[in-house]
Amino acid sequence: MSLNKKLNQDFGKVAVLMGGNSGEREISLKSGGAVLAALLAQGVDAQAFDPREKPLHDLESFDCVFINLHGRFGEDGCIQGALEMLQIPYTGSGVMASAIGMDKWRTKLLWRATNVVTPDFELVVADSDFAAIEKKLGLPLFVKPANEGSSLGITKVKESGGLKAAYELAAEADPLVIAEAYVGGGEYTVGIITDKENGLKALPIIRIVPKNEFYDYEAKYLRDDTEYLCPCGLSAEKEAQIQQEALVAFRAIGCKGWGRVDFLMDESGKHYFLEVNTSPGMTDHSLVPMAAKAEGISFEALVIQILDTADVG
Repeated sequence: MSLNKKLNQDFGKVAVLMGGNSGEREISLKSGGAVLAALLAQGVDAQAFDPREKPLHDLESFDCVFINLHGRFGEDGCIQGALEMLQIPYTGSGVMASAIGMDKWRTKLLWRATNVVTPDFELVVADSDFAAIEKKLGLPLFVKPANEGSSLGITKVKESGGLKAAYELAAEADPLVIAEAYVGGGEYTVGIITDKENGLKALPIIRIVPKNEFYDYEAKYLRDDTEYLCPCGLSAEKEAQIQQEALVAFRAIGCKGWGRVDFLMDESGKHYFLEVNTSPGMTDHSLVPMAAKAEGISFEALVIQILDTADVG
């Protein structure tokens, strides 16, 4: 037996949480399947665990949990709180950071209070003055559920009078809905991992170039023509600046372990942080593994590095 495999057995019995009950269930199953295969290939005693199929108290037989749940009940602090009650170490951010990170509105409020630049936004409710919001934010604008991921329920409103219908669509997914000013100079992401010696580290930035109007669910998971540029095309100085600011934005939410911070660039080259993802995808289309690969970190090494940061809260 190799030394690495022997060391990997020191993790004990690992549950790879996948599936769950959110609208991102299918993506979670893909992410979890990839992580499970990578762990097993390296000698980790890992097993799939779908909380939709098994009671959570069954996790008491495990030593550690790798969270690959996306969306509600997996990325929003709920499962993190349950694991803390059970005193089982888990990967990723804790209860508070997970809950805030899942809520785009509260993330933006916190960022605004800590001088992290984010696109202008407004909370939208059923009796909002839709015309006034359109005028304030300008057109086009985006409307999105505050507590959904994978671009579920998002609409790009391009014509005057379109906000009300977009709000109603988003409200089907979540009662908390935000409208956000359009920033059209490019979509980017910064993956973040933890180096045990040096702490949080920003990975190389990726520029995302979708072939449809924006980086929606189809572009993320179903199409093969979305381009991912790494190097991202920014100058070395600009990339280093944004990486450091992404770490500030990540820490402002209270995040730890690993994650991703997305940002937009306008036509003048000014960047705006969009949202934080505390349980990113780990599929063949996923961004953190792409960025890690650009840094010379294989998928197998990445999952071990993430697992190695697991703790209780």
